[in-house]
Amino acid sequence: MARHAGAEVKRRSTFTAWRFRLAAIVAVLGPGFITANVDNDPGGILIYSQAGAQWGHALLWTLVPTTVALIVVQEMAARMGVVTGKGLSDLIREEFGLRATFVTLLLLGLADMGNIAAEFAGIASGLGIFGVSKYICVPAGALLVWAVIVRGSYKAVEKVLVLFSFVYFSYIVSAFFAHPNWRDAVKQTVLPQFPHSSAYLILVIGLVGTTITPWMQFYLQASIVEKGIRIKDYALTRLDVIIGCIMTDVVAFFIVVACAATLFVHGVHDISDAAQAATALVPLAGRFAGALFAVGLVNAALLSAAILPLATAYNICEGMGFESGVEKSFGEAREFYWLYTALIAVGAGLVLMPHVPLIKLMLYSQVFNGVLLPFVLFYMLKLVNRHDIMGTHTNGKLGNMIAIATAVIMVILSAAFIVTQLIPGI
Repeated sequence: MARHAGAEVKRRSTFTAWRFRLAAIVAVLGPGFITANVDNDPGGILIYSQAGAQWGHALLWTLVPTTVALIVVQEMAARMGVVTGKGLSDLIREEFGLRATFVTLLLLGLADMGNIAAEFAGIASGLGIFGVSKYICVPAGALLVWAVIVRGSYKAVEKVLVLFSFVYFSYIVSAFFAHPNWRDAVKQTVLPQFPHSSAYLILVIGLVGTTITPWMQFYLQASIVEKGIRIKDYALTRLDVIIGCIMTDVVAFFIVVACAATLFVHGVHDISDAAQAATALVPLAGRFAGALFAVGLVNAALLSAAILPLATAYNICEGMGFESGVEKSFGEAREFYWLYTALIAVGAGLVLMPHVPLIKLMLYSQVFNGVLLPFVLFYMLKLVNRHDIMGTHTNGKLGNMIAIATAVIMVILSAAFIVTQLIPGI
């Protein structure tokens, strides 16, 4: 009897310990976790779905080096925010001048505008599966995300966004319902294949471009500054960044696997819409798998539709010297809130207009992110290695090597992409 009682006490003690550990991890989650998960937006889900449908497991290997690079780059942005108390746009304007800042923000704004429209297209596509007209769900979605950001405090907004981020687990469940070949998936994750194909190259650039996007660095640093994280608390923020980066690519892995196990295996290679992937999963993996995929798409679209305009508003207002931040009132940051409102209105309006090539907009906005990334990394590396800016918190040799390698690889891939577009059939 005493033995059973002792075992019960031990079981409860273990359960309590794990509960406290889980609560501690959840408490840590914030800017890093949200930023990384928003990266799996409808455009990214489309890219991952196309990768699985067109190439099976052949592109899974890209997620390994991309995860490492993402952790390094995101950690740099987070550390700069904590040490300097300034956003990336602020630092670029102060250290490189207004002209460099203006050109950078113009290019970022154009890329972000395509991405914002893609988020609202994702809302329309995802809810379209359930029979909801885009003329109802897109304006409703726009109003919802506007109200959450404009009417909420930073802490309240962060809690809502973290909660939405957990819905991405639906993709993991969906993949298991697809009954994939796990052995082949693992094999091709660790043993890369390099077929000679421009279509393969475009997807490689798109996969990297949708995973390590320029806007992420600006948003992460700005949100950390607004949250007021201090250097003594940075260890928890770094953990938040690492968890978020791993989570986003784990989700990407399962999206590719789900589409490879169903669409690729059954010869469905042409995916022009993430919702099409969800619909195609129904007869191949079951209605529940398709519904989970669709729910994940709608959640990703809503989360991204809130964050991407916010990131763009942060970037531009910081770079131009305007007041910005969710904690500030409309009167204190008028330009910030009006810009956020305009970005949502334009993004939603593009989706409601007829004959707008949204799919091309989604695909090439991801590729454009990949082309733009090396320039953003150049600024970040120059700043993070300045002792007069970072003090003793400059980059280590390994961090610099990984960040430089990421920039160089993206330059090579982007150049190869341009060549394939100029010389078809190469």
